[in-house]
Order: sequence, then C-alpha cells, then structure tokens
Amino acid sequence: MGRRPAIAIAGLACETSAFSPARTLAPAFHPRRGQEVINEYTFLHAGGPLADAAEWHGALIGHALPGGIVTRDAFEELAAEIISRLRDIVASTVLHGFWFDIHGAMVVEGLDDIEVELLRRIRSVIGPDVIVSASMDLHGNVSRDLVHETDLITCYRMAPHEDELETKERACRNLVSLLTQQSSPETGPERPLKAWIPVPILLPGEQTSTRVEPGKSLYAAVPDVEASTGIIDAAIWMGYPWADEPRNRGTVVVTGWDQETVATGAERLAGLFWGFRKDFKFVGPTDTFATCIDKALASSVHPFFISDSGDNPTAGGSGDVTWGLTQLLSRSEFKDPAAPKVIYASVPGPKAVQTMVEAGVGATVTVTAGAEVDDVHAGPITMTGRVHAIKHGDKDAVIEAVLQVGSVFAILTQLRKPYHHERDFTDLDLGPRATDIVIVKIGYLEPELFDMAADWLLALTPGGVDQDIKRLGHRRIHRPMWPFDTTFPAPPNLQTRMIPMSNEPLTGPDE
Repeated sequence: MGRRPAIAIAGLACETSAFSPARTLAPAFHPRRGQEVINEYTFLHAGGPLADAAEWHGALIGHALPGGIVTRDAFEELAAEIISRLRDIVASTVLHGFWFDIHGAMVVEGLDDIEVELLRRIRSVIGPDVIVSASMDLHGNVSRDLVHETDLITCYRMAPHEDELETKERACRNLVSLLTQQSSPETGPERPLKAWIPVPILLPGEQTSTRVEPGKSLYAAVPDVEASTGIIDAAIWMGYPWADEPRNRGTVVVTGWDQETVATGAERLAGLFWGFRKDFKFVGPTDTFATCIDKALASSVHPFFISDSGDNPTAGGSGDVTWGLTQLLSRSEFKDPAAPKVIYASVPGPKAVQTMVEAGVGATVTVTAGAEVDDVHAGPITMTGRVHAIKHGDKDAVIEAVLQVGSVFAILTQLRKPYHHERDFTDLDLGPRATDIVIVKIGYLEPELFDMAADWLLALTPGGVDQDIKRLGHRRIHRPMWPFDTTFPAPPNLQTRMIPMSNEPLTGPDE
C-alpha cells in the first residue's frame, strides 16, 4: 500500500438485560460524531502511538450505560446516521479498513444478533473488500455470523475491565498491521484464518472475574496462545447471561495465518474453559442482604462495602429498584442519626430530587423515589429526612441529591448513575473511607472501591440482573448449557470450526 490506509470508525454499545422492564432510547448512547470519535481514544490523539499509522475517519459511536432493551426506533435512528456518515466518508476517500467498536451484548426490539445486523448494513456501504476489526467486551456474545462478517476480532482480558483502552488499541494495531504488512498492490490485504468454538457455559461476570481462579488462569493462557508463531490474536468471551438469544454463551476465537496453529490454540483455550466450568464461583463471599448488613454491623473494620447486585446499572439493571433501600431503612439499627453511618447509592427519583433542590441543603423534606421503571420487586419508597448535599451537572445523573434518614445517607438522582469512584461520593460531601457501611448497586467492586473496602460482601438481591440466573426464565439459549444443565448427554463439541473469510459465503447452521 503506497500511502497510509484510510480507516473508518463506528459502533454502538449497550449491555442489555432482557429481563428488565426498562427501555433504552437513542439519547442514552451519547453519540459522538466525526472528530469527536477520534477524540474518544487517546491512542489516536496527536502524538499517540497510532495517530499517524492511518487516516482515521470518525463516523459515529454511541456507548450507552447498560440497561433495558434498546427500542427499535432508537436503533434505526442511530444505525441510519452511521450509514449516512459512512456513505460520506466512502464518497470522499478510498476506504481500506473499518474499526467496529462494540460491546457485543446489545438487544434490540424485534431483532436478534444486532451487532451482525448493524455490520451487514455497514458492509453494504463500505463493501466486501474493506478489512473489519472488531473490539468487544469479554461479556459480549460472538455468533458464527459475527466472526464471518469481521476479519479480526478481539476482546478484553480482564474483569473488571482495566484493559479496555488497551484492547481497543490492539484491535486497531492489528488492523493497521494487516493493511500495511500483509498487503500487496496486486492482491490487496491478506485475510487471516479464523477459528471459532462455542462453549456451552453461561455465567455472570461476578463468577468469572479474572481477579480470582479459575478466571485468572484461564485468561493467563490467552497471551500464551497468542504468542505462538502464526497467530494474530486469541480471545475468550464469557458471554452475557441476562439476555436470551441463541448467541448467548461462552466463545473462543483465534485468528492467524497457520490453520493448524490457529485450530490447536482455539481448542486449547476451549478445553481449559470447559474444564474449569465447575470451579467458577462468585468473586467474593455472598449472602442475603439482611445477613450482609448483620455481618457489616458486627465487623470491626470499616468501610464495609455491600454490593446490591440484583439492580446493578452497569450490568443492565434499571437502577430504580427500591428493594434494597426499603430493607435498609426498615432496620431499627439506623433510626438514630448517631447510629452506624451508612451510604446507599442509589435510587433515581426526579421529582424527589427537584423537591430537594427547591428546599435546599439543610431542609427537612418528605419525598418519594424509585420504582418508576421496575416495580416488580418493590414499589416507590417514601422517606422523610434532611437534605445533606446537592450536585448539578453529572453526565449520567444530571442532578444528585443526598437525603439523610436517621444514619443512612441515601443518594437520589434525576437519572440513574453507577457509583464506581471515590469522587462520586466526595463530590456529594460524603466520606466513604470514614463511613461504617457503603452499599452500592454493583456486582464485583470496581478497582477504586475494591481498594477502598476494608471488607466486602456481595448481596444476592432481586432485580433485572439477578445473580441467580436459573430463575430468570431463559427460553431461547442453546441447551444443554452449564449451569442451567449440570449433566450433558454427550461431551460438547469443542473442535474448531474454521469460519470462511468475510468476502466468502457462509453456509450451514450456527451450532
């Protein structure tokens, strides 16, 4: 290739719980367009490691906070704009590559395997000869069709996802390398071989963290396979358990140039994954919500963190389930303001927040919040307390307000928000390090919270991302599937399926 390759960027991402009554609309994706897309990735900034490696063209990316099913209108609106912007790019330059920045667990009303649907529409514009590299969350879902439509595909290797930016850079680096080093003026870029193996395991991320075994050892094997001569990339997807499509399951994909090496590497990882199936346990100790509070009160170390896991907004929960806060405020131990101090994050309540804003810090108010979206497990909660703090301008919550009820400091928000960082609390005049108990709607603790916690328990609470996945009612996933099924009539087929190149036809069923 005589000049730098031209590469376009687009993608939509929303980890979607099909078991939540919430719906995700187009504004939730916070779309970035044109140069805003380039600005999103530090490795593409001026002076960055890949800034001058290609001509980068941003179309549109949208990353929504995990939530309920994406409405068809929202998807069609955003997909249409992606297609329109790509048409403009193709009209102005010869496009060589495309980076598909996705999560891989989006569910849209009336459509299955939505990332494939979007990529096929994109292919209709950019053509079959453009090389596509996809980057994904390891909790995404990888169907055979998705592997077929892409030429390179990779995912995170850490949960929590501390390697998100590193993974995206790897996807782009592999793409640039293929376009510049594996390309000739006569034949164009060479397309790698792709080995795909579906693994009949579907577990929540809280049982597959790479912080602990066996996830730690499983993912440690990925770079070992990737280091083999003739391999470009190796990846393991855990899948996403809170949706219900045939593609929801574990997957291994290995790409490279030597078929035997690629197939052997894929089968090694799939065998390890299947062999570990009985060893996956929750990343930390679990118990009922009531028992978690009992243990926190009895603990001699603080802050003691409790995960209210069933309504985790970063896994797809609606965020407005009031069950946990209702249980907390019903306890006699927290009625007195001088009792052990508790922070609860959080419950949306736009009307409650507005009342607190109008009353001001220090005022005593009675407000009702929550259960506007998900009232299956508990109804709206009414509280009387003192307005402790108000903050405007948060990118997710918009407005946050803290209501002190007895010794409980409940964070109420205009819109739902995850609480992952210490500043999320300190910006609200809350000191989590000096607090007895901190209860957060989350699964495994994000790095800052994990480092801050003197002790921690994961409470098994109800909600749209219930950790007891067997009781959710899956109907469309492939069966048998671990742990829904613990006996299999025959060992699963963990042999490599070599997937045709993206410009060749794909035939046969998706096993």
